[in-house]
Amino acid sequence: MEPTTTRAIVDALTRAIVEHRLQPGSKLAEQKLADHFGVSRTLVRQALFQLSQNRLIRLEPARGAFVAAPSADEARQVFGVRRMLEAEMAREFARQATTAQIKALKEHVAQEKAAVAGEDVEGRTELLGDFHVRMAELMGNQVLAQILSELISRCALITLMYQSAAEAAHSNDEHADIVRALAARDGDKAARLMTEHLQHVEDNLTLDRKVPTSDITLALS
Repeated sequence: MEPTTTRAIVDALTRAIVEHRLQPGSKLAEQKLADHFGVSRTLVRQALFQLSQNRLIRLEPARGAFVAAPSADEARQVFGVRRMLEAEMAREFARQATTAQIKALKEHVAQEKAAVAGEDVEGRTELLGDFHVRMAELMGNQVLAQILSELISRCALITLMYQSAAEAAHSNDEHADIVRALAARDGDKAARLMTEHLQHVEDNLTLDRKVPTSDITLALS
């Protein structure tokens, strides 16, 4: 069995946060994590620091590490950045995409549809987010793929905290529309559809909702 690395701990905790198995505000105790992964607290501390760099957790002096609870303002900023980046990504993808790349995106959208139909909540959440990263990967732009991956991880937290209803089927339909525009090599339409899609996701979040907390003192105050 391979020894657990800092990267493996980061990946495992990221999945748990993104798949909503760890709630915003949850405390991440170093010793518990060290025992779970069978590693030293030093490795755990390194992993928690990396996650704090990605804004998935916050580190508080003398209190420890907690799953981040993004504010409504941060949520709006994250979606604003995504719209700027992804509209241009869609335009560029339409300009340079090969038939094989379009086919790969169509297959991804079909997987999303199956996950939505099968009520696979974790699967559909992951696939709907991965659609955007997949576009960057297919373009061969690993820097963009990494940036989008981090932004989408933060969006998963925001979605968990502020989403008012299941919008998965709607998102899947909009992804299919974007792919049709890409297949038609219509960059302007693809960019417009991408912008509208991300605006719809943001609009369906209840950003005036009170942020939940796992801190009993705060919760009861």
